[in-house]
Amino acid sequence: MPPLLHNHPEKISAQVGLVVGRLRPKYGARLAVGYADCGTYGALDALCTELGLARIGGAHCYDMFAGQREMAAMFEAEPGTYVLTDFLVRSFGRLVVIELGLDEHPELRDDYFRHYRRVVWLAQRATPELLGLAEEAAATIGLPLKVVPTGDVGLERELAALIGV
Repeated sequence: MPPLLHNHPEKISAQVGLVVGRLRPKYGARLAVGYADCGTYGALDALCTELGLARIGGAHCYDMFAGQREMAAMFEAEPGTYVLTDFLVRSFGRLVVIELGLDEHPELRDDYFRHYRRVVWLAQRATPELLGLAEEAAATIGLPLKVVPTGDVGLERELAALIGV
């Protein structure tokens, strides 16, 4: 699935439907959806129900890495939290800066991010390289960075539940 779908969550369900249609003849009932809701507001769940598919739990991928209760507590403590995963840290320039037009119009930064107060990186692998990229992303939008080590245990737990291990 193209990562840019996260910038257009209204297209996620249709894209999942196309992929399932392409894969179902080969894999039959052995399919599952590795997407959280990701801003589809239930459309993905409706599709999964219609197609008889299980999907990873959670409102967004952040729940998989940090846990649903932990994310709820994080947002309750600071509603203005902008969250990064390792993937988003690596692709911030493309998925955020370029897609939002900040590369050509940096003056839009404050309009886009005015209600945010901090950046939280859910660090699956807190390497020096990724830390540098996370710091750069936070600096790009002018916010302090908080690093929350998560590893992959939450993702592994969700995948195990999804496939019934």
